[in-house]
Amino acid sequence: MPKNVDQPTESILPLEYSIVGSSAHSGRYVAENILVDRSTDQSSRWSGSSQNNQWITLRLENLAVLKTITFGKFFKPHPCNMKDFKIYVGLGEDRMNEVLHTSLKNDTTPETFDIKYFNNAGIRFPTRYVKIVPISAHGQSFHTSIWHVSLTGITDEAYVERVRLKYDEFQETTVLRHVLKYLRQRRLLTPYESIISRSGIQPEHPLITKLYESVVLRGDWKQAEDTLSLMSKTNLFDSYIHGTQPYAVWRRLYGTNADGDVPSPRGGHAMCMDPINDMIYLFGGWDGKKSLDDFWVYSVREDKWQILSHGTSEEKNAPGARSCHKMVFDTKTGNIYVLGRLSDSDSASAIGDPATPMPQANNGDSSSTPTRVCCSEFYRYHTRGIDSGKWDFLSFDTASQGGPPLIFDHQMVLDSEAQIIYVFGGRVVDREWDTVKYSGLYSYNIRLSKWKLLQIADPPVVSPSMIPSRSGHSMVLEPLTRTLYIFAGQRDDRYLCDMFAYDIATNTATELFSNFSAVGGPNSSFTQRAVIDPSLRELYVFCGLTRNQQADGVATTLASEAPNWMYSYDSAPGTWTQILSQPLPPHGMSSNSSDDMHSEMYIEQPQPRYAHQVVYNPLKRTVFLHGGNVGVKDTIEHAWDGHQEERVDDLWQMTLFRAGAEEVIRRATYQLRQQQFREMCEDTTPIEALNFLQTDVSAVVDHTNAKETGTFRSLLAYLLSPSAPTPSPKPHTVDEGSKSEVKIDNEDKSPPRKHSCSLESDQDTWTNKLDEDNEPPEMPGTLNVQALLEAEDPRETELSLSSGTASAGKAAKLTAGRFKQRNEVFESLLEFVAEGAKQPSGNLSDIICVDKFDGQM
Repeated sequence: MPKNVDQPTESILPLEYSIVGSSAHSGRYVAENILVDRSTDQSSRWSGSSQNNQWITLRLENLAVLKTITFGKFFKPHPCNMKDFKIYVGLGEDRMNEVLHTSLKNDTTPETFDIKYFNNAGIRFPTRYVKIVPISAHGQSFHTSIWHVSLTGITDEAYVERVRLKYDEFQETTVLRHVLKYLRQRRLLTPYESIISRSGIQPEHPLITKLYESVVLRGDWKQAEDTLSLMSKTNLFDSYIHGTQPYAVWRRLYGTNADGDVPSPRGGHAMCMDPINDMIYLFGGWDGKKSLDDFWVYSVREDKWQILSHGTSEEKNAPGARSCHKMVFDTKTGNIYVLGRLSDSDSASAIGDPATPMPQANNGDSSSTPTRVCCSEFYRYHTRGIDSGKWDFLSFDTASQGGPPLIFDHQMVLDSEAQIIYVFGGRVVDREWDTVKYSGLYSYNIRLSKWKLLQIADPPVVSPSMIPSRSGHSMVLEPLTRTLYIFAGQRDDRYLCDMFAYDIATNTATELFSNFSAVGGPNSSFTQRAVIDPSLRELYVFCGLTRNQQADGVATTLASEAPNWMYSYDSAPGTWTQILSQPLPPHGMSSNSSDDMHSEMYIEQPQPRYAHQVVYNPLKRTVFLHGGNVGVKDTIEHAWDGHQEERVDDLWQMTLFRAGAEEVIRRATYQLRQQQFREMCEDTTPIEALNFLQTDVSAVVDHTNAKETGTFRSLLAYLLSPSAPTPSPKPHTVDEGSKSEVKIDNEDKSPPRKHSCSLESDQDTWTNKLDEDNEPPEMPGTLNVQALLEAEDPRETELSLSSGTASAGKAAKLTAGRFKQRNEVFESLLEFVAEGAKQPSGNLSDIICVDKFDGQM
């Protein structure tokens, strides 16, 4: 998130701009047309003359902090409408960065997108130029059209100037840090320390400097390993640990009640959790024949179920049998709230999707004909105090009090601090099953017993800040920022893979993803379940039904290939990561891909399913999953003959594991000892080196990891070579994570020869090389990097004397080859360190473009 900057004295305002350039346009559809919004004018648009390399560059009238961009549209869908696009911004036309990559819908509603106005370090930046780069149109083989563009941002001069100065300061600091990194890479330690002393800049954490001196300058491996432990205690590895791909460890819970019973197999039930007392409450559901009304509680600490009611229908003020309802737990009061239902008395025509249970037919009994009014009852159950074990009938019909109508497959969350419940979506139960209706977004103030409509379900005019209604979706509450994350589900016959962040304070929604599958997330899904860990800023998603394109059409199946996902919202729009179900190696969690694991080592895990329920204890960071339908032999479409459904009664506990601090230290130590072994092959006897390999190096190898064991075996090659020469310098590459190209040193880079003017001789042939005699002379003052790396810097002698290695005769001459090897090891160790505590990523030589040609931008 952005660093603290003085807040602007003016509001976000519309920004004036002009067109400064564009790719070739088609006919009269010039770029200037986008300045005016004429949604009914067929000619009021920009349209490219080709389908490739299209762009428009805008120049803001005043320097501003750009906040949003809005695209106006034609009054009806159009095949030329821009679909996928990118936005670049910058202070100059030749210095622009990508801030948005998304897509527009092919409809008539203008769409507004938030523009990223701070960099990866959280520093705000001002904007002068905006470049729009269309990628595709909605119609195949159509040229892309843009109808209207408007921008908003902050133009307050004092504020923008503060942002500019702070950003300039950040840029200067970044450049200087890159210069410092370059100097140290080239063994220029005296100027390196001179610049630090004069500028007062701190390029890295002191422990990183200590690690560099131990590894690169002195080869003091014992001190280097000790420094790794200190770095761990100083939490320098925490960012890396948090960013590693998580692994799920599942454990089935077999606890029963005193009679040996557990809740019967079911789907579409509701669960909630008391995280303080480690209690899970379960109510209702559908067993394949009828709706259920039994009420259970499970004690995690005791691993025991307890039946609270065999049938709540027989209790005073309690809800009847139902499924597809929702329950939430109030940690402040210990109360449970229940809303929504699909019961046996509701019409069987409600079944528009296989995830919805089939109500029992009335068997010709007129007494069971569904004639009840569709009222949305609302209940509360007490788990604490003098009313513990009692139900309250809060409302006979929430719709009559300004709340939602009778719904099922909706979502409900509770903000315990604010004492407010939020309900969104779900299908409306109103007996008119020929028309699918959805519910909107509501809040319920517990203290005031008052409902409030926040967003209607299907407004006549759709606003970008509105969330399309749906059912079978997921919704979680982020209590720290008071944000609702809403995603996936079903609308009509479509499974969705979009995601929205709803800001409760402003009653506005931002679309984070129009298609999270396209950015590495799960497939579009329905009845998936999600929980949130606000302290880690993560969501955990457990997929249900998904749809895949097949030769004979779209197939609805269980998400069996990648059923579990993690969504991290630490920075917008967030990132998706698959939760792997792999075994734990002996040394703790490994970050290896699944290719390195063997199927026989898999731990137990639940079957893929849908209509299941999931709850989460954030205090212990533990997920609990129960029940659902696993009975899909072919595809869901063929599962409704009554023979292929299989509901289950299993209860599972899941804990996520990542590489811990000990695992990070092990990996780092393995890299250090590899280098130590290589040097021993040169400096000591083969027996000593072999003994070190078999004991010290082997002790830190994860022998279940094929990649690590392969590297370990390859180290023997150093012993088999008597001279054990230091490997020649590797091709120059950028740091891991940089997207710059690798520059290979051994490519033929000789300049082309002149073309011959005569073909009279066999020697006079056309060639792509210049005569050697005409090669350009070397530039004066060219740096000899090899000679520079061979020369010992005076600062190295001082460090050796201060550590006592020189007087003890331990330090051998540090050759250029060994210096580069050690430096590579040191920089590889920085992978485990947070960005702000180490030297910058990338190399100065990759940032500065020295291969400039005439005509190049």
